[in-house]
Amino acid sequence: MTTTSLTTTTTAGRAAEADGRRRKHGTHLNGLPWILPAFVFVVGLIYYSVFYTGYISTLDWDGLAPTAKAVGLGNFTKMFADPVFWAALRHTAVFYVVTFTVQTALGFVLAAIMHSRVRFAMLHKVVIFIPTVLAPATMAPVFRLIYADDGMANWILRHVGLGSLAHPWLADGKTALPALMLITVWQWTGLTFILYYAAMSQIEPELLEAARLDRAGNLRTLWYIVWPGCRGTTVSLAMLGFIGALKTFDIPYLVTTGGPYHSTEFLGTYIYRMGIRQAHIGYAAAISIVLLVLAVAGALVIGRANRKGASA
Repeated sequence: MTTTSLTTTTTAGRAAEADGRRRKHGTHLNGLPWILPAFVFVVGLIYYSVFYTGYISTLDWDGLAPTAKAVGLGNFTKMFADPVFWAALRHTAVFYVVTFTVQTALGFVLAAIMHSRVRFAMLHKVVIFIPTVLAPATMAPVFRLIYADDGMANWILRHVGLGSLAHPWLADGKTALPALMLITVWQWTGLTFILYYAAMSQIEPELLEAARLDRAGNLRTLWYIVWPGCRGTTVSLAMLGFIGALKTFDIPYLVTTGGPYHSTEFLGTYIYRMGIRQAHIGYAAAISIVLLVLAVAGALVIGRANRKGASA
């Protein structure tokens, strides 16, 4: 019995001594095998791709030739003088502001309604969320038919006495971009709704009960208690929406391919057009670098604004 206790004590002492040496020299290897795969993936693939794209942006290359001509910052100079690039950037900004504002308003209102006593609430939640899980490749042909000259949108307008407004929506440069915005709002309002619904569930019931006792009313309660309580969700949605707008590609490309006359051109579709269709790989890489810088800068600005607002 004494020998066993002594052996156990000695083993524990050696383990403690070894642990002390590891702490002294700063070597903690216990968690390294767990983070190594993610570390290799991030450094070996993502960061490498970013730096390689930066290198390609300094070349005049079609992606297939064995040699490439170094042009330095020539692609960036060309880009800043390109009116299509500025049009794509403007479309991206307008697209983000409009879709984020409308989705936020609809998602918040729908979440507030679902938190009240509504019959068949689960069915309503499913119906609202379904567009979020639909593949863009399946939605695009349907919306092209809806917006066609003889499509459902014009059919409805003609049957409600607004036939003068009927026209091919996607073929008109003035209405093609709003049509894409409407598709995006329809698709992603469900995600906004779900996140706001979850955020509202975390608000302390005592605060809502106190507002009712003070006879604040539903609108005042929503504005002064529920809306500030969902601040973190709103900031997250703003950040996700901004990055998503910069990366927008699938719906514009599948529905309008960036037309007509670049009226629905986005940074993502322009990168694809220049890099894949026209084989200007270096120029497309330069636009990709600008897109990355804008995404990082926008995320930092939104996060900084959130911290200032929270501390105010």
